[in-house]
Amino acid sequence: MTRRHATIAGFAVFAIAAAWFLFVGLPRFYAARKAEVVAGAGQPAAAAATGTAVRKITATLFYVAEDGMALVPVQREVAFGATPAEQARAIVEAQLAAATPQVSAIPPGVTLRDVFITERGDAFVDLSPDITTKHPGGSLDEIFTVYSIVNALTVNLPAIQRVQILVNGKEVDTLAGHVDLRHPLAKSLEWVVHDSQ
Repeated sequence: MTRRHATIAGFAVFAIAAAWFLFVGLPRFYAARKAEVVAGAGQPAAAAATGTAVRKITATLFYVAEDGMALVPVQREVAFGATPAEQARAIVEAQLAAATPQVSAIPPGVTLRDVFITERGDAFVDLSPDITTKHPGGSLDEIFTVYSIVNALTVNLPAIQRVQILVNGKEVDTLAGHVDLRHPLAKSLEWVVHDSQ
């Protein structure tokens, strides 16, 4: 009788352990594996989850010179993008961000809505309406705003030959009445000077 009770108790323990394994242990294991795979699919998500460094590249960005009369190229670390469009997005977002001690040619608060790149190498950079509503005006300021974006993409990405700036998803004639934005613009280093910054 005791042996029979021990056998029944053993089967009961085994059944409970097997049920726990099937209905609790395995689902937790597979859920954890799935989360690892999803996080590993995107470099930034994986880096954020594990606290490891995000891969970066060194890019040339453009800021207003101390005398306010030219743009100066500055080397900055920006996030790595796996495709030209992703890299273009990272570069534009870095160019739009506030930078100290440099002076940005971009009005504060401007955000990037999207970037498209055609097979011909034309990039379309869609910016928030702040690019026009908060722009200080003046021909030189507008040139600097436009060419800090155009040059940041064309200097750093060989896949991009020209850049057209859109505002809120639409083509615009100008930002402040001076630079024609109805067509994509090629790189222009006419207003760029090298500085020790």
